[in-house]
Amino acid sequence: MKKHPLLLGLLVFGVLLSLFFVSIFALSYFSGREESLWQDEKIAIIEVRGVIIDPQPTVEKLIKFRKNENIKAIILRIDSPGGAVGPAQEIYSEVKKVQREKKVLVSMGSVAASGGYYVACAADKIMANPGTITGSIGVIVESLNVEDLFRKIGLRPEVIKSGRHKDIGSPFRKMSPEEKRLLQGVLDNVHEQFIQAVAEGRKLPLEKVRSLADGRIFSGDQARTMGLVDELGNLQDAIAMAAKMAGIKGEPEVIYPEKKRFSLLDLLLGETTLRFLESRGETFPQLYFLYSLPQG
Repeated sequence: MKKHPLLLGLLVFGVLLSLFFVSIFALSYFSGREESLWQDEKIAIIEVRGVIIDPQPTVEKLIKFRKNENIKAIILRIDSPGGAVGPAQEIYSEVKKVQREKKVLVSMGSVAASGGYYVACAADKIMANPGTITGSIGVIVESLNVEDLFRKIGLRPEVIKSGRHKDIGSPFRKMSPEEKRLLQGVLDNVHEQFIQAVAEGRKLPLEKVRSLADGRIFSGDQARTMGLVDELGNLQDAIAMAAKMAGIKGEPEVIYPEKKRFSLLDLLLGETTLRFLESRGETFPQLYFLYSLPQG
């Protein structure tokens, strides 16, 4: 090699070039197809799955893809019965920001009801399966009363408060008629926000939406007839429609969601169930855009 420095140089160059291509392949492989170096026009899929309690992961992905100039359209794959009001509204607001710059399409899975449907209304188009459970336009608050149980076992809670309504919805006593009226006023106000969002997003008259907003559910087929959904189709149909909306020619490159890491606790309880139980541990009554799925 000392006698042939050119051969040595070529060998070193070949090794470095090989390492470069191996690094590129590894980066592409382990990123879960999230980014590609070779395609300019992409469609990104963001999942909204399970009970909506923590909006931050979804919001962060929306911000990331909104700032990426190579992403021409975003598909929200919603498979959710809804969740807490605030988190659903945070995601809705961020989707509206994205919609000003890129095409946003919703693909509904098995269920996209209540808060799941609220989020969907921020998109340009909504596509559902014929049997998707959707709708459930309403608000719910639940409070568990354990007053009689505590009395039977000889427990008596002591509450110190600064205002007579500070412990409204407490599980340790019955709500007064006045407290129920106050809570109903809050629910009615948030319900009207839901109705306004549907009417604006779906371009429907307020009174028509109000007539459908009694908490009932619809199939995807029924929802299309009522104007709550645009088209029937699966995720692949949604990808084709998003490409057409964004003006992408040929087969679009799709950035799929990252695969979820394995967790033994998630396996036993399910992440969304765990978060839901944690949220229900709050003593203050929580407002939910939530459709309760039948068990069985």
